[in-house]
Amino acid sequence: MLTAIVMLNITPAKITGVGKKVAAIDGVAEVYSTTGEADLIAIVRVASHDDIANVISDQIAKVDGVEKLITHLAFRTYSREDLDAAFDIGLD
Repeated sequence: MLTAIVMLNITPAKITGVGKKVAAIDGVAEVYSTTGEADLIAIVRVASHDDIANVISDQIAKVDGVEKLITHLAFRTYSREDLDAAFDIGLD
């Protein structure tokens, strides 16, 4: 499973509508409205690099109101559950 974090800049009047449209795309796990440089952050979880290209370039980027997007691919997940499991089996 591949995870991409997509930071989106949106036309201000369209943030809510774009958020809903992006959230409805297959492969998009979550969409957050945020402060800072990005108006929305989408978490994309898919099986392959081709799927990432499809979801981001062919679908998210084409939603009316998306002005700019920056994509980050995740290499590794450091979640609380992962850390707790490592300590349970004696790893540091």
